[in-house]
Amino acid sequence: MLIQHIGHAEFLIETESGMRIVTDPYDESCGYPVRKIRADVALVSHHHHDHDAVNLLEGNPRVIDTAGEYTLETGIRLTAVTGDHDDAQGAKRGKTLHFLLEAEGLRVVHLGDLGCALTEENARILKHPDILMIPVGGFYTIGAAMARETADRLEAGTILPMHYRTKFNADWPISGPEDFLALFGKEEIRRDGEALRITRGDRECQPKVFLFKQEG
Repeated sequence: MLIQHIGHAEFLIETESGMRIVTDPYDESCGYPVRKIRADVALVSHHHHDHDAVNLLEGNPRVIDTAGEYTLETGIRLTAVTGDHDDAQGAKRGKTLHFLLEAEGLRVVHLGDLGCALTEENARILKHPDILMIPVGGFYTIGAAMARETADRLEAGTILPMHYRTKFNADWPISGPEDFLALFGKEEIRRDGEALRITRGDRECQPKVFLFKQEG
């Protein structure tokens, strides 16, 4: 499996079978460069402009934006559960989906715009991810401390921080990744990665935190 961080909460996941899955595609207003990406499946955690720009993807992807269990193809399963975008049961910013992708013997979790502690039921479903994509910037989502707590609670393998400030969204009231990275030892972090390639066989050799290279 190959994973690239396009920016913000958008990742491209490529399976060995060639399926291309994109999470939370952002639009032009986010400040990030918009890349032409072909996708077979688009996962949309919620319908805010920085997470649902499916129209900018190529390939006429299948869009999954509701909770449920899905078979994407033989051997690739997806579970989507509903959580809260804020700490008021969704009263401020609505709901968000959390995704669990199971493929190639790996569990990959994308938490969308998680805004509070996970419910007990969602934590049970999402437990033990080999890869955890988690927001760390605060304000619109959980911040660094709760992100670390959530990762520990889920007993995550490798953590991919997302939804943080870079030069592209420098005017947003969110923090950069450093507050989150400061909660780990330097030896646990790999910075400036172009892409993460992971298999079931080498997952134990991966870093605890993988921060993708961003121009900012």
